[in-house]
Amino acid sequence: MGSQEVSTVDWEGKHVTVAGLGVSGIPAARALHERGAVVTVVNDGDDERARAQAAELEALGITVRLGDGATLPPSTQLVVTAPGWQPDKPLFLAAAEAGVDIWGDVELAWRLRGTNGRKAAPWLAVTGTNGKTTTVRMLASILEAAGLRTAAVGNIGVSLLDAVLGEREYDVLAVELSSYQLHWAPSLRAHSAAVLNLAPDHLDWHGSMEAYAADKGRIYEGNTVACVYNAADPATEDLVREADVEEGCRAIGFTLGTPGPSQLGVVDGILVDRAFVANRQKQAQELAEVSDVNPPAPHNIANALAAAALARAFGVEPAAVRDGLRNFRPDAHRIEHVVDIAEVAYVDDSKATNTHATEASLAAYDSIVWIAGGLAKGATFDELVTGAAKRLRGVVLMGADRALIHEALTRHAPEVPVVDLDRTDTGAMSEAVEQAARLARPGDTVLLAPACASMDMFTNYIKRGEAFADAVRARAEKSA
Repeated sequence: MGSQEVSTVDWEGKHVTVAGLGVSGIPAARALHERGAVVTVVNDGDDERARAQAAELEALGITVRLGDGATLPPSTQLVVTAPGWQPDKPLFLAAAEAGVDIWGDVELAWRLRGTNGRKAAPWLAVTGTNGKTTTVRMLASILEAAGLRTAAVGNIGVSLLDAVLGEREYDVLAVELSSYQLHWAPSLRAHSAAVLNLAPDHLDWHGSMEAYAADKGRIYEGNTVACVYNAADPATEDLVREADVEEGCRAIGFTLGTPGPSQLGVVDGILVDRAFVANRQKQAQELAEVSDVNPPAPHNIANALAAAALARAFGVEPAAVRDGLRNFRPDAHRIEHVVDIAEVAYVDDSKATNTHATEASLAAYDSIVWIAGGLAKGATFDELVTGAAKRLRGVVLMGADRALIHEALTRHAPEVPVVDLDRTDTGAMSEAVEQAARLARPGDTVLLAPACASMDMFTNYIKRGEAFADAVRARAEKSA
């Protein structure tokens, strides 16, 4: 299916099974029911929230089966799944055996765009192990600065279905896509797309790094204008080479160094474009200053370059790139400066839930007291510690798998003092901040960049970050 084509599926009487209630499942069930499909929703859980959601759908005439997400309902002609359901679930194995297609919420949104009488807006799509949300929000800010009607949607928390079927008409959408979503989106064809980076993550879901990378690479399939890759991460360029794109689609790199032809990069503190200029062999277009990027940490500058590349692929002028970056404000818990106390900066990067994100966070500061630990999700920490050892003033460890980080520190940074908090209660964060403050010296940064998931101690990374910020502010009040 070409990128500008709109699907015309006859939904009337089609038996569709929607796998999973929640952010994607409920809008999918509603949209399909409104188009005349016979919809059955299956869900593993059967708690109070699920029962309330089921009651709302059943009032519309939609069948809901709670506590039974494993069995394929009879007569199913299509399965539409929430992105998190693993491919080896019995429901999907049964569907495959019966020759029934499986779509994700992204695939459904792609197929339904333009079917409500509104223009099917092109998609500028972003994936990667880290930086997706920030890059997509930067991109939306740039597009808005260019006067375009747009929204940041997808894995960012705003339903793609709501965007493509809603009342508002868009010129272009900035779309964040996870590897889960891409796995179930076989016909997606973006205008342009970027893979920001690749590092081991979600391997329990995908089964191998190769499978994970292949799903990320699906974002390039059928691109019409630009496949944006990270020049510092050859695996992303490999995915471009392997992609089947439309004729004339270009490979566009981004780099923190001086860009070559068909790249965006940095020269003397200026973000420059040598890709979308008349003579890319000899010309470079200034886009913005590094100081326009907030915060100007190396990995965030890379995010800005990727966003700029996608915007430029869509024809956005340089001034809008600059203005969009200046207008952008990062989400909470992403290298968020909380406060300075006694000439020590306290920074919340609770969103750094894996080693790749934490590596980027540690690289942003010269002298660090690092607060880390939580659920490791199978990660190893030797490479992370080796790369950061010279920057570490001290380390405070907490959480269920802190011993794994401690062992890596013993092997690769034995001279760095380590405080090991043998507790996993939520109050441990206050003690972690106190211990970090004791280790810190004027000019240091106390950095919460856990390299681990949060669920051993907190509901999510947001609650963990809030606990850190609260503890830091409480200390600041005492010091005032």
